Amino acid sequence: MKKSKILYSILFFGICLVPSVGMLFTHQESSSENRTLAEFPSFKTEDGSINFDWLSQAGDYFQDHFAFRNELVTANAVVNGKVLGVSTASGVIQGTDGWLYYKDSLSDYLGTDPLSERSLFNIAHTLSMMQTYLEGRNVDFLFTVAPNKNSLYDEHMPYYDKVKVSDEKNLDRLVSWLSSEGVHYADLYHMLLSQDETLYHKRDSHWNNKGVAMASDLLLDTLEKEHDSWDEEPYQVRTDFEGDLDTMLYPSMPQLEDEVYYDRQTTYAYVGEVGSNFDPKITTVNPVKSGSLVMYRDSFGNALLPFMADAYANAYFSRGIPYQLSDIDTTGADTVVVERAERFLPEMAVSAPVMAGPAVVPESLLNQDAEDGATDLASKNVGNMVQITGRIKPEYLDTDTQIYLRINQAGVYEAFPVDVKLEDGTLDDGGFCLYLYSASLAPGENNLEVVTKDDQGYHIIYSHTFEPAA
Repeated sequence: MKKSKILYSILFFGICLVPSVGMLFTHQESSSENRTLAEFPSFKTEDGSINFDWLSQAGDYFQDHFAFRNELVTANAVVNGKVLGVSTASGVIQGTDGWLYYKDSLSDYLGTDPLSERSLFNIAHTLSMMQTYLEGRNVDFLFTVAPNKNSLYDEHMPYYDKVKVSDEKNLDRLVSWLSSEGVHYADLYHMLLSQDETLYHKRDSHWNNKGVAMASDLLLDTLEKEHDSWDEEPYQVRTDFEGDLDTMLYPSMPQLEDEVYYDRQTTYAYVGEVGSNFDPKITTVNPVKSGSLVMYRDSFGNALLPFMADAYANAYFSRGIPYQLSDIDTTGADTVVVERAERFLPEMAVSAPVMAGPAVVPESLLNQDAEDGATDLASKNVGNMVQITGRIKPEYLDTDTQIYLRINQAGVYEAFPVDVKLEDGTLDDGGFCLYLYSASLAPGENNLEVVTKDDQGYHIIYSHTFEPAA
């Protein structure tokens, strides 16, 4: 009996040591999750003092790098997913019949955290300001939204649908604001919803190549851009696609899915070295096509890239946030497309594009005798521009109030309306952001007046003196 206890103890501790000892003999696994793995900590901090957090940081490193991690993560996921029907990956929802959904889309699906009407206005009006600026330079503009997977195919969502607060989504409500603001918009949601076949992957958060091809045709048709439609193109189906959600959940045992591959040969080429379509900045050329495109895109746009690049002589694709409208100058583009995933619409409300605020000539300026209508004014240099931000107090703001800044009682410029993230994590939808070229400001002190516009005209609601940072 004593001998068996000793053998049991040796076996138990031996198994426990396998993950740590195995690190000496196995190669470091890359992350299958949508995050950066912890690095091995230093015994000293950057200022040379002792790192008293070393033990906890070393624990984080071990948790991310222990031997056979992916295999053990997969085994745990299989037991929970196949037997219990639940997901072990924080970013993945285990649906029915083997379907997987991205958890970032859940609040929108349930209607638990809808954007305010002012936030929706902020998005739509910002896009309208971009469009007006670009059209003034003879550049076509188009905005589109790639729908969440569960917005189109929710029949495989688990029990979550029983706790829905509302079926009305941010996208549904935004579309009416886009219309009232005159934004050129391509409606991918209803186009995809009207199809009889499923055009998203079962175990990935994105569309398949056939869905992408149909989306590109709609975008190019809306832009009235000459192109060869993919509608009648022959294609092959191969079972070789590895879904992003599947890899997150089952890193060592992904289940391959069908993918569509068109027979048509594309004619574009990459400029410079490109690792994949996930690279943040990609330039393409196409000697047999015409026109120049700038496309701001996210992961849905990565799949769109080959289809859009094949329609333009020159194309530049950026994943950068905020959008840098100076890209138009460097590329000579005649078309700008903004593509955003539905789940990222709230992020659009907090990020103004980097673009000089348009100058306006108001008929009159009425001082409301309100010297406290704004708060949290701040300025900072951004390249050759100065960024001025702040918030309007709620009593001076309606849903569609436009915001302007007057500098040194001379130039009046329209600011982008934005949501501002506060220290407690909540959002204030009464923010503003203005970019001005540094030459527009005096080298010393500048007088800034915050102006709002309503049906009665322009109203000065705040006055402030500031000196731009050196």
